[in-house]
Amino acid sequence: MGMNIGNSRQGEEDEVMVEMNTTPLIDVMLVLLVMLIITIPIQLHSVNIDMPSGTPPPQQIEPEVISIDVTPTNEVLWNGQPLAGSDALEAKLQAAAAMPVQPEIHVRPNRAARYDTVARVLAASQRYGLGKIGIVGSEQFAQ
Repeated sequence: MGMNIGNSRQGEEDEVMVEMNTTPLIDVMLVLLVMLIITIPIQLHSVNIDMPSGTPPPQQIEPEVISIDVTPTNEVLWNGQPLAGSDALEAKLQAAAAMPVQPEIHVRPNRAARYDTVARVLAASQRYGLGKIGIVGSEQFAQ
């Protein structure tokens, strides 16, 4: 049992302290905590990963870039080489569509080129199923 030391008055009888002394309880809990920490095995910071087996996937082949220019005189150039007519353009586009990897078509119209010539190139590309078509140099039309 504990006694109250600080509140005693002279001449009065000492009162018994009713509160529980928690200091030994805390000491026991700290000792148990230290024992628990010591007995836990040290875990390594490693992660087990299931690695895939087999061959890696094949590397992706970069598509060929085909540049189609439309000059101010409405002449169509295939990678810088002039084409004889619309039949030559259709034959080149058909050959490009038959490639195993679909090429990228970069259409570069001149500002002075007629719209119907550019539209004919785009329509022929779409007709043969070429989906990777882009118009290059469109910032010249924003001026």
